[in-house]
Amino acid sequence: MKGIIIYDTSYGNTQKIAETIVENLKEAGIETDLFHIKNVKKLGATDYSFLALGSPTKYGTMSFAMKFFLSKVKDEDWKNKPFVAFDTENPENVEKAQAEKKEWSAAEKIANRLKEKNMIQLLPVLKALVSGWKGPLVEGEIERARNYGIELAAKLKEYK
Repeated sequence: MKGIIIYDTSYGNTQKIAETIVENLKEAGIETDLFHIKNVKKLGATDYSFLALGSPTKYGTMSFAMKFFLSKVKDEDWKNKPFVAFDTENPENVEKAQAEKKEWSAAEKIANRLKEKNMIQLLPVLKALVSGWKGPLVEGEIERARNYGIELAAKLKEYK
């Protein structure tokens, strides 16, 4: 089993979450490639068993680069393959989304797009909180990402 984690980041916070997840997958014996979205030249579904995508939440949605990338993910190639999605977001956005009963999460929007491509979501999205607009990550978020990676590894082993 081999997976790929692709992330976009503005201030390095989403990258830290991605690196933490990869570290735990590798510790569990799951081969995983990690790429910044701008370094992905070609995404071959035949090369990977699962996909993980992460983006900062900007103005209530995913980054433009992630939106563009998702338009290139071919439905027929990734159909029935597992995925997870994660993001980083400001706690004020989370509160605003709850108050307005709207979804402001990049990860939720990524997950919805991948489900439309008939991919299988293995875990609920991970929403890592940052202080202010630029971060750093709120205390405890790296630990949450670590636990997410451990849980993902267990789910992937069950999925085989």
